[in-house]
Amino acid sequence: QVQLVESGGGLVQTGGSLRLSCVASGRTFSSYAMGWFRQAPGKEREFVAATSWSGGTPSFADSVKGRFSISRDNAKNTVYLQMNSLKPEDTAVYYCARATGGMGFADSTYDYWGQGTQVAVSS
Repeated sequence: QVQLVESGGGLVQTGGSLRLSCVASGRTFSSYAMGWFRQAPGKEREFVAATSWSGGTPSFADSVKGRFSISRDNAKNTVYLQMNSLKPEDTAVYYCARATGGMGFADSTYDYWGQGTQVAVSS
Protein backbone atom coordinates (compact mmCIF):
# COMPACT_ATOMS: atom_id res chain seq x y z
CA GLN A 1 0.00 0.00 0.00
CA VAL A 2 1.33 3.41 -0.99
CA GLN A 3 0.76 6.43 1.19
CA LEU A 4 1.24 10.01 0.04
CA VAL A 5 1.43 12.83 2.56
CA GLU A 6 1.35 16.46 1.44
CA SER A 7 2.54 19.42 3.44
CA GLY A 8 3.45 23.06 2.96
CA GLY A 9 0.08 24.63 2.39
CA GLY A 10 -1.04 27.78 4.12
CA LEU A 11 -2.29 31.32 3.76
CA VAL A 12 -0.30 33.70 1.58
CA GLN A 13 -0.89 37.10 0.02
CA THR A 14 -1.22 37.67 -3.71
CA GLY A 15 2.19 37.53 -5.31
CA GLY A 16 3.63 35.32 -2.60
CA SER A 17 5.18 31.88 -2.82
CA LEU A 18 4.71 28.47 -1.27
CA ARG A 19 6.43 25.15 -1.73
CA LEU A 20 4.37 22.04 -1.33
CA SER A 21 5.96 18.70 -0.52
CA CYS A 22 4.61 15.20 -0.96
CA VAL A 23 6.34 12.29 0.71
CA ALA A 24 5.59 8.80 -0.53
CA SER A 25 5.94 5.53 1.30
CA GLY A 26 7.27 2.46 -0.43
CA ARG A 27 10.36 1.48 -2.34
CA THR A 28 9.17 2.07 -5.87
CA PHE A 29 8.65 5.84 -5.80
CA SER A 30 11.38 6.45 -8.37
CA SER A 31 9.64 4.20 -10.90
CA TYR A 32 6.52 6.31 -11.22
CA ALA A 33 5.51 9.63 -12.66
CA MET A 34 3.91 11.92 -10.10
CA GLY A 35 1.36 14.66 -10.42
CA TRP A 36 -0.22 17.54 -8.57
CA PHE A 37 -3.91 18.38 -8.79
CA ARG A 38 -6.08 20.93 -7.06
CA GLN A 39 -9.72 21.38 -6.19
CA ALA A 40 -11.27 24.75 -5.43
CA PRO A 41 -14.57 25.05 -3.56
CA GLY A 42 -17.48 24.17 -5.81
CA LYS A 43 -15.23 23.11 -8.66
CA GLU A 44 -13.97 19.84 -10.05
CA ARG A 45 -10.48 18.65 -9.34
CA GLU A 46 -8.06 19.81 -12.02
CA PHE A 47 -4.58 18.95 -13.18
CA VAL A 48 -1.77 21.29 -12.13
CA ALA A 49 1.56 19.68 -12.95
CA ALA A 50 3.29 16.36 -13.47
CA THR A 51 6.82 15.03 -13.59
CA SER A 52 8.22 11.86 -15.07
CA TRP A 53 9.98 9.25 -12.98
CA SER A 54 13.31 10.92 -13.68
CA GLY A 55 12.14 14.47 -13.11
CA GLY A 56 12.59 15.47 -16.72
CA THR A 57 10.03 16.90 -19.16
CA PRO A 58 7.48 18.24 -16.68
CA SER A 59 4.06 19.33 -17.82
CA PHE A 60 1.88 22.11 -16.49
CA ALA A 61 -1.63 23.40 -16.78
CA ASP A 62 -1.78 26.60 -18.82
CA SER A 63 -3.05 28.48 -15.78
CA VAL A 64 0.19 27.89 -13.85
CA LYS A 65 2.83 27.87 -16.58
CA GLY A 66 5.66 30.25 -15.81
CA ARG A 67 4.65 30.50 -12.15
CA PHE A 68 4.81 26.93 -10.82
CA SER A 69 7.58 24.38 -11.05
CA ILE A 70 7.67 20.72 -10.13
CA SER A 71 10.64 18.69 -8.99
CA ARG A 72 11.39 15.47 -7.22
CA ASP A 73 14.05 13.92 -5.03
CA ASN A 74 13.90 10.18 -5.51
CA ALA A 75 16.36 9.59 -2.68
CA LYS A 76 13.84 11.20 -0.33
CA ASN A 77 10.71 9.79 -1.99
CA THR A 78 9.49 13.36 -2.29
CA VAL A 79 7.92 15.46 -5.02
CA TYR A 80 7.69 19.23 -4.72
CA LEU A 81 5.50 21.93 -6.18
CA GLN A 82 7.03 25.38 -6.06
CA MET A 83 4.35 28.01 -6.48
CA ASN A 84 5.35 31.59 -7.20
CA SER A 85 3.37 34.72 -8.05
CA LEU A 86 0.32 33.23 -6.41
CA LYS A 87 -3.11 34.55 -7.29
CA PRO A 88 -6.44 34.31 -5.45
CA GLU A 89 -7.63 31.88 -8.12
CA ASP A 90 -4.90 29.46 -6.99
CA THR A 91 -6.81 28.96 -3.75
CA ALA A 92 -7.64 25.26 -3.49
CA VAL A 93 -6.82 22.00 -1.81
CA TYR A 94 -3.74 20.60 -3.52
CA TYR A 95 -3.27 16.87 -3.93
CA CYS A 96 -0.33 14.84 -5.06
CA ALA A 97 -0.89 11.56 -6.84
CA ARG A 98 1.02 8.65 -8.30
CA ALA A 99 0.55 7.95 -12.00
CA THR A 100 -0.39 4.48 -13.18
CA GLY A 101 1.69 4.91 -16.32
CA GLY A 102 3.23 7.97 -17.87
CA MET A 103 2.35 11.53 -17.01
CA GLY A 104 -1.32 12.19 -17.56
CA PHE A 105 -3.73 15.07 -17.27
CA ALA A 106 -6.77 13.11 -16.15
CA ASP A 107 -7.13 12.08 -12.55
CA SER A 108 -8.26 8.65 -13.75
CA THR A 109 -4.64 7.98 -14.76
CA TYR A 110 -3.47 8.21 -11.14
CA ASP A 111 -4.01 5.46 -8.62
CA TYR A 112 -2.82 6.72 -5.24
CA TRP A 113 -3.69 10.10 -3.74
CA GLY A 114 -2.69 12.09 -0.72
CA GLN A 115 -5.13 13.69 1.68
CA GLY A 116 -4.48 17.18 0.35
CA THR A 117 -3.08 20.41 1.71
CA GLN A 118 -4.98 23.70 1.72
CA VAL A 119 -3.60 26.73 -0.08
CA ALA A 120 -5.33 30.06 0.38
CA VAL A 121 -4.25 33.21 -1.43
CA SER A 122 -5.62 36.49 -0.15
CA SER A 123 -6.15 39.49 -2.38
